[in-house]
Amino acid sequence: MRRDTQHDGQDAAADLTRISRFISLILRHKPEAIGITLDRHGWADVDALIAGIGREHPEFDRAMLEEIVRTDDKQRYSFNEDGTKIRANQGHSIPVDVELPETEPPQTLYHGTAQRFTASIDANGLLPESRLYVHLSPDAQTAQKVGSRHGKPAVYLVDAARMRRDGHVFYRSVNGVWLTKTVPAPYLHRLE
Repeated sequence: MRRDTQHDGQDAAADLTRISRFISLILRHKPEAIGITLDRHGWADVDALIAGIGREHPEFDRAMLEEIVRTDDKQRYSFNEDGTKIRANQGHSIPVDVELPETEPPQTLYHGTAQRFTASIDANGLLPESRLYVHLSPDAQTAQKVGSRHGKPAVYLVDAARMRRDGHVFYRSVNGVWLTKTVPAPYLHRLE
């Protein structure tokens, strides 16, 4: 009997992970996939999101959504003050303004990637690719974890203070991720 309970718990966790990834897709890239729209600041109506996801996952409800937001280790999502709207904190490929204030960065930031991308980065710097911003980490350990998700990791040190002095703008997401439009190659140093 105990094994069934453990198995059910594992299935429930796997379902939440699957749904969380689906929410990420919806709120960052394809709201139209479930027939919703985002406002210009990336907010989606919570009831519309639940109804849209409920067509694919009938068991999905407000309690599951709140559990996903509360337990997400990367803090991908935020509710507005009255809990009627939700948005992804960053990572969008669609044009939204998540209302982040321009922020003074620390002296250095870090970027984790896969080693297979280093030749391009060394030549061209960091580009946002399909996203609106380049994502930077506050420490090398976090960047290492990010890079590991994409293959054998490579970590770059970013001279954020010099970039800022040279006029580059930085933002800090509510979950601690630093954002900027690009990081030109002269501001990068690959760590070994």
